[in-house]
Amino acid sequence: MKGASSMASVTQQITVKTVAGLMVSGAKKAIVETENYLSKAIKEKGEAARLAFPETAFYLPLSNGLLGLETKTLSDAKKIVETAKTLVIKDVPAEEKWATFLKDALNAGVAAILTEELLLALRYIYAEEPQEGCPGFFSDTLLRALGIQLVDGRISGIAVILGKAPDKNAAVAIVRDLQKRNILTLIGGNCDGVSIIDQLKEGGLAMGLESYVVPFGRDTTSVVYVLNFAIRAALTFGGIKAGNTAACVDYLKNRVPAFVLLLGGVDELKAAIGAGALAAGVPIITDLDLPEVRVGGVCAHEECVVVEKDPKRIVQKAIEARGIKVKVTQVPIPVPFSAAFEGERVRKENMSVQFGGKYSTAFEYLRMKKMNEVEDGKITLTGPDVDDMQEGSSHPLAIVVDVAGRKMLSDFEPILERQIHKFLNYAMGVFHMGQRDMNWMRISKDARKAGFKIRHFGDILIAKLKDEYGAIVDKVQVAIYTNEKDVKALLPEARKVFASRDERLAGMTDESVDTFYSCTLCQSFAPDHVCVVSPERLGLCGAYSWLDAKAAHEITPTGGNQPIKKGKVLDDVRGLWEGINEFVFNASHQHTSQMSAYSLMDSPMTSCGCFECIVAIVPEANGVMIVNREYSGETPAGMKFTTLASSVGGGNQTPGFLGVGRLYIASKKFISADGGLKRVVWMPKELKEALSDKLKARCKELGMPDLFDKIADETVVTDAAGLVEYLQKVDHPALKMAPLM
Repeated sequence: MKGASSMASVTQQITVKTVAGLMVSGAKKAIVETENYLSKAIKEKGEAARLAFPETAFYLPLSNGLLGLETKTLSDAKKIVETAKTLVIKDVPAEEKWATFLKDALNAGVAAILTEELLLALRYIYAEEPQEGCPGFFSDTLLRALGIQLVDGRISGIAVILGKAPDKNAAVAIVRDLQKRNILTLIGGNCDGVSIIDQLKEGGLAMGLESYVVPFGRDTTSVVYVLNFAIRAALTFGGIKAGNTAACVDYLKNRVPAFVLLLGGVDELKAAIGAGALAAGVPIITDLDLPEVRVGGVCAHEECVVVEKDPKRIVQKAIEARGIKVKVTQVPIPVPFSAAFEGERVRKENMSVQFGGKYSTAFEYLRMKKMNEVEDGKITLTGPDVDDMQEGSSHPLAIVVDVAGRKMLSDFEPILERQIHKFLNYAMGVFHMGQRDMNWMRISKDARKAGFKIRHFGDILIAKLKDEYGAIVDKVQVAIYTNEKDVKALLPEARKVFASRDERLAGMTDESVDTFYSCTLCQSFAPDHVCVVSPERLGLCGAYSWLDAKAAHEITPTGGNQPIKKGKVLDDVRGLWEGINEFVFNASHQHTSQMSAYSLMDSPMTSCGCFECIVAIVPEANGVMIVNREYSGETPAGMKFTTLASSVGGGNQTPGFLGVGRLYIASKKFISADGGLKRVVWMPKELKEALSDKLKARCKELGMPDLFDKIADETVVTDAAGLVEYLQKVDHPALKMAPLM
């Protein structure tokens, strides 16, 4: 570390006045260091030099959100330093005046995080960020991906660990405790040159987003990456305007379930940035001899600074202080089980055995049975278990799950079946990809060594199906087969059912039902957004179909998926119904009075920020482009995905722009009031290829089999003028359609 980040740690018992003094002096030193670095950059690069973090539409997010500044150049950055100076008082008052000093201490914290954010951006100019082994700035794309998991409960909270644990074993134990509770853990900083990042590496704990353990940097300054990640949640999902400081802070305090674990020691910069975290409503839990601070109005609860010296209890203390509700399902298996392991990969070198993929025949199949046909809790394994399999070998596998319930319907079979992928991935050391007869599984050497068996797949599925779907599932039994003969004998029945399900769902239309379903799960982040899911339009996050929403309502009648009677038809072309409008108006807190299901231009559906893709008008081409969140390049709209998303999200209704799920693009109802697929003039190559079969089939239905090839991608053109030229060359139908505007 360097500069303000290298100050000596203070670990002895200290007073409130000492803490307050550290906060103020730390902020002052942060301002000086950043101002000096900025002066150096201006001298060497010039005032007009570009200043930006990668892949974001929010400039420097903290200064953008809290101050409303659009910092694009080094010259613009001077305003940040000037503002920070006005926030720091000159002297620390006496101990007895602490209560009146709290506001001044928090203001100093804001000054610190604003200037340290600028310092990180300046480091990017000199290629000093990101630090080795750390991702650096968290992109807007990552924010949206994690937003979905926060909404659906896979992530129950966010822990920020700053410093070091007493030893490597304590570090691993603390993080494992957080993982078991489905808490995303962001780690970094150091104490006396030792970082918890290195302790976890030494302890053999795998790090990465897939395991919910992400390093942000080895110095104190880098913790600002977490804070500017958090404030973008307010700007992205909350629809809060940049510069509305009070609303941003209120959003962070009440809607972003984050806390800081300060371990090992405190110095001036840690104290100052800690004050900045408190100012944003994020409580601090520490193992240091610090005075506890409990005062209302700063954080969601009165606990602001809480002390817990026992590393075995600190996670529970933090959860209580932040008020996080954690639901932990006890599954009788010999390895840790949590959503934190859902994205874990089992590499070939650590693989014990594998099933399916291109290596063997495998499938998974869930079917509804009568109550008397299911023996609840029964697990049978026919064929060898892992102990009888050679290490590194491939084997056939069939997992047949029978469920019974008084409220169970055959329509729910594919919904429950899709959960097999998620639930099996929750086991540490188990990798699962795909579904149906296109699945692929691996069990790691470590899981095998811990005693994990194939029959434990059954334990997982029985426990989780009854836990999460208890409203419709009363009994579950699981049969597992690992003999080639048995697997191949059962496969035809499963494939026949898979085909019939596809036909049944494909035959459903918006006109064939009188009820749509709402999805307001994202209102925890975007309070005024309402998603309306129909048979021909899945949720904009891509995770909820009409059948999914129907099942979710059956499971939780008072939850976020509610039936909406369509009611009187107001306009069948645009997709307007009296019942839908009434529901949307009330559920959006009177924010949206009318929603057109099939139009991009007239009263389109609002977006939360979790959308897979954005549809945006390209006026010059009389058509629309579509960009997916994985694409980070330029588009004909003149804006990248992140910039477009800042306009579309937050529960706002934005004619000409629409957040959608990928599969909706191939639907017959895709912006049908505006011309449908014939309006699409551009999309990224990856998205186009991923949907190629469905899009080609849809083009054929439209009587335009060559339309697919007329849709441009980034390998052809990325600017509007060039796009029009290309469309004229290929005779794209959008150019001859009625004007969109």
